[in-house]
Amino acid sequence: MKDKILVVDDVELNRIILGEILNEDYDIIEASDGVEAVDILYNSPELPHAVLLDIMMPEMDGFQVLELMKSNPHTAKVPVLFITAADAIENESKGLKEGAVDFIPKPFNADVVKARVDNHIQLKHYQNDLESMVERKAAELISTHEKILETLATIIEYRSIESGEHIRRTSELTKTLVNHMLSKPEYNSTLMEQNYDAIVKASSLHDIGKVGIPDIILLKPGRLTEEEFDIIKTHSDIGAKIIESMKLEGNELYLRHCREICRYHHERWDGNGYPDRLSGEGIPLAARIVAIVDVYDALVSSRCYKKSMPHGEALNIIKDNRGGQFDPGVVDVLFEVEKTFEHLQSELKDPD
Repeated sequence: MKDKILVVDDVELNRIILGEILNEDYDIIEASDGVEAVDILYNSPELPHAVLLDIMMPEMDGFQVLELMKSNPHTAKVPVLFITAADAIENESKGLKEGAVDFIPKPFNADVVKARVDNHIQLKHYQNDLESMVERKAAELISTHEKILETLATIIEYRSIESGEHIRRTSELTKTLVNHMLSKPEYNSTLMEQNYDAIVKASSLHDIGKVGIPDIILLKPGRLTEEEFDIIKTHSDIGAKIIESMKLEGNELYLRHCREICRYHHERWDGNGYPDRLSGEGIPLAARIVAIVDVYDALVSSRCYKKSMPHGEALNIIKDNRGGQFDPGVVDVLFEVEKTFEHLQSELKDPD
């Protein structure tokens, strides 16, 4: 399949000449003015690989078209070669400053036209290949970082009195809540901006700070003393500091959610939580979501110091704490997907 070239010129003869020079190697798209060119660029399913753009045109000149292209992320990287008179030095200088990659002088020399277009098309392909490689390597690196953190979280769960399934349930229950919240106008824009998938991935690290809690307290089967509970509460701060110590370029948003969830998932909507006694929407949304998921899973799961609670009873406790411990809006979303919660809890229950 040939690469596509958009030729924009209000003089039909110029479009015909450029088409004759280039049509053996490229598919040619024509626009008779700047307005038509912008319409093609913004609405065609596939962008051209380069634009040959006349400067002097009615309604919208070449500089205006170039400005619109550079201001739109969809078209900003398409190379633009201005078509200009041979003596238009001032236009060439202005065009280069505003983002044009080259100039094709009039009258047209077929060898010059082909050479300049070929060079920039090849350069564009090289840049695209390089960007794809960088994106692929960055994605691989991010995936490796996430797996390392998830493995560490699993080690913490196996060390503690909770089962390794707790991590998987936390992730799946968080995913269920977040996906349903995306359908709500009051949450959609925030979750899209914060990368909701990163919140789901980060949820599994909520208790990573337990690595710093002594076994004699972490594994104690009976009720904790007040002093012991104060030590347990430090896991929020420890977890946040562990995340803060990690410098993973390209993974900043994921790490931000990890830190917020680690530090704030024990804060309360009414301001009586820990460690910072945040309240209401002052608590990051990711932490408010995981707070409910964590408590629900703790209630319906068995521990060496307690029996598991039926799904309905756990929901009643959460409902009773709506607006106290928990964000009222997130609680309401939970009740809309509570059947999915019950199914996941049964499907991913702890081994006997």
